[in-house]
Amino acid sequence: MKPNLPVWRSMLFVPVTQRRFVEGAAKRGADAIILDLEDAVAASEKERARTLVPEAAALVSRGGADVVVRINRPLRMTVRDLEAVISPAVTAVALPKAESPEHVQLVAEIIDEIEAERGMAVGTTKMLAMVETCSAFFRIHEIAKASDRRVALNLGAEDFALSAGMLPTAEGLFMPKQTAIFAARGAGIMPMGFIGTVADFGDLDAFRTTVRRSRRLGFFGASVIHPSQVAILNEEFRPSAEEVDHGRRVVAAYDKALAEGVGAV
Repeated sequence: MKPNLPVWRSMLFVPVTQRRFVEGAAKRGADAIILDLEDAVAASEKERARTLVPEAAALVSRGGADVVVRINRPLRMTVRDLEAVISPAVTAVALPKAESPEHVQLVAEIIDEIEAERGMAVGTTKMLAMVETCSAFFRIHEIAKASDRRVALNLGAEDFALSAGMLPTAEGLFMPKQTAIFAARGAGIMPMGFIGTVADFGDLDAFRTTVRRSRRLGFFGASVIHPSQVAILNEEFRPSAEEVDHGRRVVAAYDKALAEGVGAV
């Protein structure tokens, strides 16, 4: 894995135009808050939403959470969003419908220019690429490696399922989601998500089972739309005391064997 990756067990989507949700987000315990300018904001509210990001970023980060902003496509909207949100207060941008490595590189180049203009160190703003179409899926390995800014990769279940003409069920999503894990791990970045739909938050026991299974398959953390899911992500994507103890004993046994000149442990 790349050095100095953030720790994002849980990422909570918050519509930036909903003041009540913004004010309460810092109390939810999420590792990162995704201020949403995309799906959760009506077309008529896009311009106003951009102006709300600076204050919202200050509010949602009061509990120590990283601030991520999900921007819009098409490209004209992407540029307006980036001009409005790039600042030291924003840890990363989530790029929806990342269609190709060239698309990711173009957005990264725009961020380069904005950071330089604003006196920020170039590379400050990280990127979460979101693959959401069948056409992009077949370039997912290239997308995962497209920019030094990338820290995480996600396959958006709902939009991808729509693109594929299927329902966002675990059965249909297993292969594409697992491929996303391989692409992210191969690029040294975090595979984010779980094998299921983000819209199903009514049964928290079933959600826990889904997350537990997804972690076993290699996911690092996930984003959700309901606060009730955050604690489950934090618990399930955190190593248990038994796992930590086992890991320490394995390392100690290996170090002891090396010191004694033993090749097989």
